[in-house]
Amino acid sequence: MTVVAHHLKIADVGAVDLTMTESGEGPAFLLLHGGAGPQSMTGFAESLASARGVRTIAPTHPGFGGTARPSGLASIAGLARLYAALLDELDLRDVTLVGNSVGGWIAAELALIHSPRIGRLVLLDAVGLEVQEHPIADFFSLSMDAVFKLSFHDPAAFRIDPSTLPPAAQAVAVGNRAALDVYAGTAMSDPTLRDRLGAVDVPALVLWGDSDGIVDPRYGQAYAAAIPQAQFHVLPKCGHLPQLEAPELVIAAMQGFS
Repeated sequence: MTVVAHHLKIADVGAVDLTMTESGEGPAFLLLHGGAGPQSMTGFAESLASARGVRTIAPTHPGFGGTARPSGLASIAGLARLYAALLDELDLRDVTLVGNSVGGWIAAELALIHSPRIGRLVLLDAVGLEVQEHPIADFFSLSMDAVFKLSFHDPAAFRIDPSTLPPAAQAVAVGNRAALDVYAGTAMSDPTLRDRLGAVDVPALVLWGDSDGIVDPRYGQAYAAAIPQAQFHVLPKCGHLPQLEAPELVIAAMQGFS
C-alpha cells in the first residue's frame, strides 16, 4: 500500500489537498469510505487488490482522518466533483466506483456527473435516499454503543470505547464526526436523489448487509429500484459495513459484476 497526495483545483471551491492510498495494479477501483472514516475502507482496498489483481484507490475525504477541509467544500455534490477531477487527473478509464454508507451517496452523485471515465457502480449499504417507510437511523442522536449495535451483525468483534483512545485519536474521531455533519447533514439524505437516480447510465450492483440497523435491506431495495441497470443482493450476517465484517463476501459478490 502506498500513500499518495494530490493537489487539485475545483470550481467554486479552489485548491484541495487530497490524500489517498493505492494498492495493486490493473483495472481501477475508486473506493469511497463513509462516516466510519478512511480506516473502514483501506484494509478492504488491499484485500480487493490482492484477490482480484486490480488497482485500488482509496481517498480520505477532506476533513476526515485529521486532514484539512477547505471551507468551500461542504457537500456531497462537492465531493463528487472532487473525485471526478481526481479521475481526470489520474487519466483513468472504465473505473469501478465502490462506496459504503455516505461514500455510496458520493459514488451515486459521481455517477450522475456522467463522466466517461466511469464504467460501473457498486453501492455498499449506501445512504442519501429518502425512503419514508424505512428511515435512516438518527446517527447523531445515538450513543457510540448504539451505533456499534446498529452497524454490525456481531458488534462485539468491533466495539471500542472512544474514551480509551489516545488524545490524538479522539481528536480525529471528533473531526470525522464534524466533517460528516458538514457533508451529509443530520438527515444524511437528499430529497431529490431518488428521482435523479433514474439518470444513472452505468450498471450498478447494490449490496446490503442483512443485519444493517442504520439503513435496513428494504431501504437498499428502494435504492436499487431507483437505478435503471441495478442488481440487488443481500449479504448474510453483515451489518452496515460489510467490507469490514465480511470482505470476502463483498469481493465474491463483485466477482461476476466488475
